[in-house]
Amino acid sequence: MKTSPSRTLFSSLLLSSLPLSLAQLAVPAELPGAWEYEGCYVDVPGRTINGASYADGADMTIEACLAFCTSKGFAYAGTEYSVECFCGSGLAATADKVADSVCNMPCSGDATQPCGAGSRLSIFHTTEVSGPQVNPGVNDYNYLGCYSEGTTGRALTYGAGGIPAAEMTVAKCTAACRAANYILAGVEFGGECYCGNTIANGGAIATSGCNMLCNGDSSEFCGGGNRLNVYNYQNQYDPAATSTATPAPSGGGANPAGPSQPETVGNYEWHGCRTEATGTRALSAATFASDEMTLEACQAFCSAYTYFGVEYARECFCGNTFNTGSVLAPATDCSMPCAGSPSQYCGAGNRLSVYAKDGTAPPLSTTTAADPTSTSPPPVVTGVPGGWTYQGCWIDGKQGRILPYQVTDSQTNSQAACANACAAAGYSISGTEYAVQCFCGKAIYNGGVKTAESDCSTSCPGAPSQKCGAGDRMSIVAKGTPDIYAPPAPQPSVGSWAYQGCAEDNINDKRTFFWQLFFPGVMTPKMCLDRCAQYGYHAAGLEYGEECYCGDPANMATHGATFRPETECNIVCAGNASAICGGLARLTTYFWTGPALYSWDFPQDSRAGEYRFLVDGVNIPLITQETITGKVSFISKGATGPGNETGAYELDLATLTFRTLHIKTDVFCAAGVTLPDKAGRQLNIGGWAGDATYGTRLYWPDGSPGVPGTHDWQENVNVLKLQAGRWYPSAMIMSNGSVMVIGGSIGSNDAATPSIEILPFTGQTPLYMDWLDRTHPNNLYPFLCVLPGGGIFVQYWNEARILDPVTFATIKTLPNAPGAVNDDKGGRTYPLEGAAVLLPQKYPYTANLGFLVCGGSTEGPGWAIDNCVSTYPEDANPKWEIERMPSFRVMSCMAPLPDGTYLIVNGALHGVAGFGLGVGPNLNALLYDPEKPLGKRITVAANTTIARMYHSEAITLLDGRVLISGSNPEDGVNPEEYRVEVFVPPYLLNGKPRPTFTIANKDWAWGQTNIPFTLGHAAQNGGGITATLLGAVSSTHGNSMGARTLIPKVTCTGGTSCTIDAPPNANICPPGWYQLFVLDGGVPAVGVYVRIGGDPGKLGNWPQGPDFTTPGI
Repeated sequence: MKTSPSRTLFSSLLLSSLPLSLAQLAVPAELPGAWEYEGCYVDVPGRTINGASYADGADMTIEACLAFCTSKGFAYAGTEYSVECFCGSGLAATADKVADSVCNMPCSGDATQPCGAGSRLSIFHTTEVSGPQVNPGVNDYNYLGCYSEGTTGRALTYGAGGIPAAEMTVAKCTAACRAANYILAGVEFGGECYCGNTIANGGAIATSGCNMLCNGDSSEFCGGGNRLNVYNYQNQYDPAATSTATPAPSGGGANPAGPSQPETVGNYEWHGCRTEATGTRALSAATFASDEMTLEACQAFCSAYTYFGVEYARECFCGNTFNTGSVLAPATDCSMPCAGSPSQYCGAGNRLSVYAKDGTAPPLSTTTAADPTSTSPPPVVTGVPGGWTYQGCWIDGKQGRILPYQVTDSQTNSQAACANACAAAGYSISGTEYAVQCFCGKAIYNGGVKTAESDCSTSCPGAPSQKCGAGDRMSIVAKGTPDIYAPPAPQPSVGSWAYQGCAEDNINDKRTFFWQLFFPGVMTPKMCLDRCAQYGYHAAGLEYGEECYCGDPANMATHGATFRPETECNIVCAGNASAICGGLARLTTYFWTGPALYSWDFPQDSRAGEYRFLVDGVNIPLITQETITGKVSFISKGATGPGNETGAYELDLATLTFRTLHIKTDVFCAAGVTLPDKAGRQLNIGGWAGDATYGTRLYWPDGSPGVPGTHDWQENVNVLKLQAGRWYPSAMIMSNGSVMVIGGSIGSNDAATPSIEILPFTGQTPLYMDWLDRTHPNNLYPFLCVLPGGGIFVQYWNEARILDPVTFATIKTLPNAPGAVNDDKGGRTYPLEGAAVLLPQKYPYTANLGFLVCGGSTEGPGWAIDNCVSTYPEDANPKWEIERMPSFRVMSCMAPLPDGTYLIVNGALHGVAGFGLGVGPNLNALLYDPEKPLGKRITVAANTTIARMYHSEAITLLDGRVLISGSNPEDGVNPEEYRVEVFVPPYLLNGKPRPTFTIANKDWAWGQTNIPFTLGHAAQNGGGITATLLGAVSSTHGNSMGARTLIPKVTCTGGTSCTIDAPPNANICPPGWYQLFVLDGGVPAVGVYVRIGGDPGKLGNWPQGPDFTTPGI
């Protein structure tokens, strides 16, 4: 009944895809620093903000995200899907602002705050950042995005040349464009400004490359090589509109026709657009550069020479001849307006607008382009790191960047400088481009290919004898031969997974496949698909480059998801640049085509069993425990129900009546066992608070079916109590007959009690266990058992170990148990509550004992787990095997059945254990048959109509039915449940007759053989006579303390005369009381209790003192 912070509940609501109203969510009134809330925005392909990101399923808050983005030096922060945080320098141009009500998912770390929704970001902005940022807007111009230059001309066709390149800022560029009456302004290459009324000539949104600092303000970016930061005046431009024409400006002040190439400049005539020469300038006699460059200025400077040429808008070159390698290029290649005269063209990157004195003809040898396949001897590059060599000239950008990481541009760049910078950053390949650009990578991506050496014709500013690429050309230097990756595409198959297509996600804010995993920076399709297959999922989807989703093919129809055009899945996998990993709310989808990972039966007849109402209860039991008389103890917190109940009752199944019993201290969340003394007394230990946490209570059952007893619970904390206060402990009968008590908390929502103590008191103080202290509070109600080898097995949270039965020192640590597919720390013990049993031990008991635990949950979000895991702890190298369940289940219960199967019932679909912390009842029963192959053991059985959530129980009765009781979730949705049901297993519904038997000896010694019993009639169901021993159980919080299943040797002769052999020792069968069932062809008779191993701990004489009576030895 432990409570947890309210955020856990809301995280559970999140995972049920239940958006909250704005009345429940609010942005904090005060945000740290200068951060301000901007609104709710659509997350677009490539991300609306994509500078940095992280996810936190437990503690995401607005403040945490803002702190993260502040630490990274970004001006924008955004929270999404409750658990995700993104940062960036600006918002993507195509990201639309939507109503705040759309961002309606609560933060995983604070359920009162909005953290976006599916494909929706709660966006925040600050003016206080530690590094350069995209200017969000100035002069009524709003940031539109990073755009690539046009493919057939300038994206913005008017060059605003009145701003000196060294003084360029966003404010000056937007002011110049406004003065020229244009609605779009773009800054490029750190010092260039362009204007227009549309994005023309094939210019398009770019995902990277706008990374050059403004020459006049190093705190902001001014585009990059072939990249513009574009601004939109009063949002008048619609990004959805496209045009290849250059529209006239709306008013005067600009040349509406755009720049042109004059036929003559003075006595010089247009000669043509030319490339630079190979390894040197085309014209190398004289040069100067100016931010006020015009054709006339260059002509005057070169008046003594035959030719002049202007390049890159501001550079002037003179000469009498063209150096080798310079060739004519299309006139349209010379497309940059002159820095001092925007109405004229002054070349471009690696292109010169050339004029000849008096129309001098060019030499014939240079009038045609060189053979594109011809190559020059590779240059010798010195000063590079050891093992690095020149690898040639490569084409860049044809299908995307061939090297993904860009170093800050440098006016002293060289191949050696770039290679050393890349090596220092941990890369093995460097590429220089556009003279000043340096790129790094560990492979060449996007299908990069070599080209003619002459294509890399731009001299390095830091080493003029070297070439640093050219426009869309990289000079590559690498350590060894580079690996080359093909352009990204969906991988058609990965192992037994087959690609299906690009599927929709987030339909109505619900994930198509529920389980979400993150592989930041490293995801490949194989990583995602292997993980989904490991946990038994038949469908997987990859999204946003680094997100993985697991589910089943049927989920698509359930959520209305359809396949979309392949172009909508366009994001490259973070860890494999040749593979596609989804898009914006789009999943690169795969289905499993190998042997089925699971196969469940869905019978519609008696094989499903059935629920039946039994009786209206008088309390909501936290613990149920059948007595050796066949009656059932119902134990709960006293004085809480409508009848002011005492907290303890005994149900007589023969009359369906309750006898009132009494307890003195609060048993809320205590532990219980049935003692091996001859009376089969029930022991209850621990409790809620104060003296109750030390409480040690005993009940000696009496009476018989239909005949009320007279005994009551006995308790006196002055005579008998625990040494350490314990709330949520576990208890177990050890092989020597003593009672082991372990773990818990010191009281309500308090610190751990990380120790073990023994009853009766041996003189030893509680033994501290560091592993209990370390894993608190996720280790409460740990699962315990005595192993056949003598050790004590403990499973807690996601860990397990074997203890020495004398010293309790750890003698073996098992691998951690698998949790949820997206959380290795998903747990199985309270409050991440699953249910556990021991698998059957069969005569001759030579096989190792198996342990099975099903369901559970995860910290923080409370993702209920939909799998079972099993292990054999005494194997030389134990491992855990995973098996899918058909549905999510936390707070589940498991009951061993006489036929060697197990019933899984009760629980919630999401959340964790505690008041109000579970969401959605799981109404479905499952039957688990360990004799079937792994993956085929589960039968989907009958449904109940009664929600059985927190504080519900299930125990097997002597008549073979399972008693189902309890549930007080206190969630305001599901009722406090007093009704008691039974689940009738298939073996009682198949129409076969039930056997009967009588046995005189009900007190067996270990190893005793040929114990006689008599059948009421000979076997008649086929399959022969067998027997099953089920340990007496005290059931609470999914922990069936004392549960054990043994299949002993049975021999029948003469039709109705049979014998049974007792298990051989106390490690196979700890001393105590067991339900004995005799089965004919799998149908059990009504059972009886037998005691095995006597009372080696002499508990029958314990305790001595007032208020206690003892049965003796």
